[in-house]
Amino acid sequence: MPDVSRQTKATEIRRLMETEGAAVAENTQAFNAGRYASVDGLDDYEELKQWARDIKEDAIERLPQLIEEVRRQIEERGGSVYLAEDAVDANRYIADVVGEADRLVKSKSMTSEEIGINEFLERRGVEVIETDLGEWVLQVAEEAPSHIVAPAIHKSRAAIADLFNQHFDPDPPLETAKELTRFARKQLGRCIQEADVGMTGANFITADTGTIALVTSEGNARKTALVPSTHIAVAGIEKIIPRVEDLQPFAELIGRSGTGQDLTSYFSLLTPPVPSPVPNFDRPDEPMEGGEREFHLVLLDNGRTDMREDPQLRETLYCIRCGACANSCVNFQQVGGHAFGGETYSGGIATGWEAGVHGLESAASFNDLCTGCTRCMNACPVNIDIPWINVVIRDRINREEAPNAIEGLVDGLWPDAEPDGVSLARKVIAHVDTLARWGARIAPIARWLARRRPVRWLLERAVGIDPRRDLPRLQSTTLRSWFQDRPRPSVEDPDVIFVPDTYTNYVWPERGQAAIRALEAVGCGVGLADVGDVGRPALSQGMISTATARAEAVSAALAPHLEAGRRVVFVEPTDLAMVQGEYQKLLPTAEADRLADASLDVMSVLQNQWTEGDSGKLRTGGGRKLIYHSHCQQRTYGLQSSTVEVLEHFGYNVATTSAECCGMAGSFGYKSDYYELSMRVGEALRDEVVSLAGEEATVVASGISCREQLEAVLDRSVVHPVQLLV
Repeated sequence: MPDVSRQTKATEIRRLMETEGAAVAENTQAFNAGRYASVDGLDDYEELKQWARDIKEDAIERLPQLIEEVRRQIEERGGSVYLAEDAVDANRYIADVVGEADRLVKSKSMTSEEIGINEFLERRGVEVIETDLGEWVLQVAEEAPSHIVAPAIHKSRAAIADLFNQHFDPDPPLETAKELTRFARKQLGRCIQEADVGMTGANFITADTGTIALVTSEGNARKTALVPSTHIAVAGIEKIIPRVEDLQPFAELIGRSGTGQDLTSYFSLLTPPVPSPVPNFDRPDEPMEGGEREFHLVLLDNGRTDMREDPQLRETLYCIRCGACANSCVNFQQVGGHAFGGETYSGGIATGWEAGVHGLESAASFNDLCTGCTRCMNACPVNIDIPWINVVIRDRINREEAPNAIEGLVDGLWPDAEPDGVSLARKVIAHVDTLARWGARIAPIARWLARRRPVRWLLERAVGIDPRRDLPRLQSTTLRSWFQDRPRPSVEDPDVIFVPDTYTNYVWPERGQAAIRALEAVGCGVGLADVGDVGRPALSQGMISTATARAEAVSAALAPHLEAGRRVVFVEPTDLAMVQGEYQKLLPTAEADRLADASLDVMSVLQNQWTEGDSGKLRTGGGRKLIYHSHCQQRTYGLQSSTVEVLEHFGYNVATTSAECCGMAGSFGYKSDYYELSMRVGEALRDEVVSLAGEEATVVASGISCREQLEAVLDRSVVHPVQLLV
């Protein structure tokens, strides 16, 4: 039976899709589109990202030294710096500073959310007021943030109006955005004027001067810092960078990445204690004079030092909390951070943060919502490999789970290096190549069984495979058997070695046949690699040891071909991305680099051949209209352009989709827990396809998962682009 917690989570996801999904989708997709438009105007976008990453790498490497430099700079000017070991320590210090004060006003700060300072102070009789509009909305609604940057992203204007009208009973009732904003400004302005203490976060802290950078879309943070006589800034130790000059790339990137703005509305630099006098609102007509200011910087560790020492989690500390990973994630776009998030943080990078500061249990509550599509990698302004962090955490979660009786019975069927606690569902997906090999031997029976209700019931209960999803139709004639038995003689010294993925070999051999024929048509001698799957299914389940073993086997099998100078060709983008990307984590660097350099997508090989003057005997399109959906990882690695150029070269009129992901994402769309979410994402892609060319246009997709999803939502056949050419 599925465990209750899994069922509960699935029910909650469905609820959030219906209640919050529309608002989250509208806002995150607008942010994401804004990012594309904004960075398109930067000639040095990739250079800026690398510059920002270099600064963060250096800062984290020298962090203990930089902490002491910040302390010296601020204390020499009369401020205080406190290094808090954890949330309890930070809250205790802040409470001592607040003392007998009645009211504290806050600007938006995820670090303050992390330590739970609001609840801590309120239990001690201090009134805490959020002055960021989104945070204030959530404070009134008694809800948690749904997004790192836009906390109330899940609420529509109408919902906020209803909330304010019910809670404050204004006369006349509020309705428009302008009315809501004016009302909030008046209410919060009065709260700031009457506050005893102001609290902010810090987007960056420069060690050389002790300067705090606040990046906001509202002016409330400046007021919170400068109106009360006491200012407390709370920041994680990772927010420190070496110099003021180092702010430059972050100023260019943070607004573009998070909200699609070329520059955020307010980029405030405060070098505390700020020497300006404290305003007296009782005497607004008199010049401001004197007034002692008190400043406290609370630097929070709370697991960050351990993360710094952890080679797999260290990269999380490079995060600048822009939210781009959330905005670019199709699953987050549909459910928001109340599902795709833990105790504090949300979005793709949240897995690393939650595991580091709150523990694996918090990360486990949403880790599976990351499908590894990799679209967040290009969005991240500091080039963090977020999917890899999610895989690492998934692997650690696996190792924390206790085995059960059923899983123990099947462990011997699939020898691997994983702990006994890995769930049966994960093992089945990780070893899909083995299952396909067995099933192909009895393909007609396997296909018959796949349609039987008792079998589907058992698969749902034992493995979590949704009965509404069609299972792959295994073929008796695999690609390997076709290649071995066909009349055309094999090439003794091939130019290229074709690597068939599991689905191409056992389920859709026709796309492998088309790829081989196309390569031969442009003059390539083709051999077939003697390898199984490349380890992607195991890696997707967090089974890193098994994925590493597969990578080592693939590398060993392909080594003689690399020695002979042959190109290694893939038709499945997921496998190519695995070899060019994740193998860098699984194999020695030189070995991984060598394999990556030799590996190509089949369409890239065709492109290289015809640009050299040999178009071969490939079929032309005669102006036929196509809708092409490229695979997520093709986009991440910049490989989709080759397919478009090849199709256009051979006379096809190609329109491309803009959707980040189809929502199938390998095994994700098969799972009962996530079927509705997967289909919701797929339906958005369907709508785009239909809008591009109507119901009857020819649709092509490079990835197996994309093909499965598109066929499900369009109820029509979809093929790989190479199948059009032969």
